[in-house]
Amino acid sequence: MSGKKIGTHNGTFHCDEVLACFFLRQLPRYKDAEIIRTRDPAELAKCDIVVDVGGEFDPKRHRYDHHQRTFAENFHSLCPEKPWVTKLSSAGLIYLHFGRQLLAQLTQLQEDDRQLEVLYDKLYENFVEEVDAVDNGISQCDGDARYTVSTMLSSRVGFLNPRWNSKNQDTEEGFRKAMAMVGEEFLDRLDYYRSSWLPARVIVEEAVQNRHKVDPSGEVVMFSQDQNGQWRVQCVPAGLNTFQNRLSLPEEWRGIRDKALSELIGIMGCIFVHAGGFIGGNQTQEGALEMARRTLQAAATSPANGSS
Repeated sequence: MSGKKIGTHNGTFHCDEVLACFFLRQLPRYKDAEIIRTRDPAELAKCDIVVDVGGEFDPKRHRYDHHQRTFAENFHSLCPEKPWVTKLSSAGLIYLHFGRQLLAQLTQLQEDDRQLEVLYDKLYENFVEEVDAVDNGISQCDGDARYTVSTMLSSRVGFLNPRWNSKNQDTEEGFRKAMAMVGEEFLDRLDYYRSSWLPARVIVEEAVQNRHKVDPSGEVVMFSQDQNGQWRVQCVPAGLNTFQNRLSLPEEWRGIRDKALSELIGIMGCIFVHAGGFIGGNQTQEGALEMARRTLQAAATSPANGSS
């Protein structure tokens, strides 16, 4: 052991402090730190860093609780150059203050490397912010949900707590399992964003820059063939968290396949158009481009198509 101590609360554990403890354990200074789970102020006072308990937010003293009435911080309030306004949990607080060090340690990139900053933003927006919101009871959307999502990371951590009627109510083993689970998932996500998403981002940027060479409208972006040597026409979502499209493929094409589709729209080599109108396929590049162009033309004469 390094002699360092990380303090957090005992009893029922949640995803935010589990993830915060995992983050800290990846840093050299806390790599071998003992995790002290207690609500005893005297014991917490002995810890080098305390998360999710203690009623204090004081980075200079390494106290990172978010439960006190006076706490209303979010990423934007603490880092005005960042856009996120979800109230921070202990996970977000630790990520905000130590995230660049964490990613530098895990990727061997320098903290001032532009790629590391891109990863830092991406992993907050697509991993940590969700944990912050769930722990603080912030709904993803207004109104009644159409269905229940019960397999998110925070839920899976919660299920590792002892059941109410279990004879053994010890939470230590579950906490360790939870920390291993969230750690594995975070590292897998980091690997994906670094090894797959970042290279893809370069390809997308180049395709957007060259889009006017594909079609004068600039509204069609072209990539390479799919893995089957065919070509797809893919609609762009209206936003990050919606299944609505900026412009869907025409209603009359949807659910039709192969020869019947080619005859219907007068474009050879058609393979399909999904019943949801968000994707279609053609055997050739020119055929797929023509499907995209016809969709744009249809929208120009019937703008309502874009809302479906």
